[in-house]
Amino acid sequence: MGVMAAQIIDGVALARSHRERVAERVRALTERAGPGAVRLDAVLVDSGDSSARLYSENQAKACQALGIDYRLHLLSGTATFDDIAGRVLLLSADETVSAIMLHVPLPPTVDPYRVQRLIAPDKDVEGVNPANIGNVVYGRSSLAPCTGLATVKMIESTGVDLRGKRCVVVGASDVVGKPIAVLLMRQDATVVSCNKWTWGIEEMCRGADVLVAAAGVPGLVTASMVKPGAIVVDVGVNRVAGPDGKMRTVGDVAFEEVRGVAGWVSPVPGGVGPMTVAMLLVNVVEACERRFAARVGGTGASGGW
Repeated sequence: MGVMAAQIIDGVALARSHRERVAERVRALTERAGPGAVRLDAVLVDSGDSSARLYSENQAKACQALGIDYRLHLLSGTATFDDIAGRVLLLSADETVSAIMLHVPLPPTVDPYRVQRLIAPDKDVEGVNPANIGNVVYGRSSLAPCTGLATVKMIESTGVDLRGKRCVVVGASDVVGKPIAVLLMRQDATVVSCNKWTWGIEEMCRGADVLVAAAGVPGLVTASMVKPGAIVVDVGVNRVAGPDGKMRTVGDVAFEEVRGVAGWVSPVPGGVGPMTVAMLLVNVVEACERRFAARVGGTGASGGW
């Protein structure tokens, strides 16, 4: 009898499902609050990075498709910290603005953290303001970091009850690995956070019911590191040269060999990436719903995290 291949956690299909629900929420809020009620204000420093411009253009299309008003605030590539911070502070103080995001990269002389901390927490749809990270840790309703939220939603899509499950997160970056670990803790999972100094990491991974690879190392997680039947979510996005010399995108998981051992596995591309974009849109409509509810004296939205 042959080995059963793992079921694929299809991030594209899941993202489509979430976007459909976002579109319904956008329509409902627009009916109550009028046109433009759901809006995303994005700040982009035009440093000549074509990938950043392309991402912004694709984001605008995604918003338009769902009825979200996307407003791009384009700054010159010579923008200083004061220029960028000033625009963020203006948007944070503007009562007509409900959702703000900051495109990266910023100019080399500008520390993104210094700007991100200036985004009003209730408008911070990427979950990058330290106040929102703190709210995630304390378990309060908050706009959670999009990649972390995407990862947990993908795990939940398998139907597993995370309570008491052993979850191992390989990678402990401030923007990805740590938020994922905290969000899993909020689901009452037993979480082990690993980094490059972790001793016996292979054995730790083999004991995981849920294994999240977020180290940024191509093919780091091999079949020998995976517990049979485990859920494996690959957060890695790495550009490597293929056998033909052309560049391709791969994850942190050796996909073909791991799918013969795992119960569930997410692909790269087509996994966490599209879900992260979908979670940004979920956070946008959540922020707009909350702001509208606060204006009319309601209790806030019931969606989101």
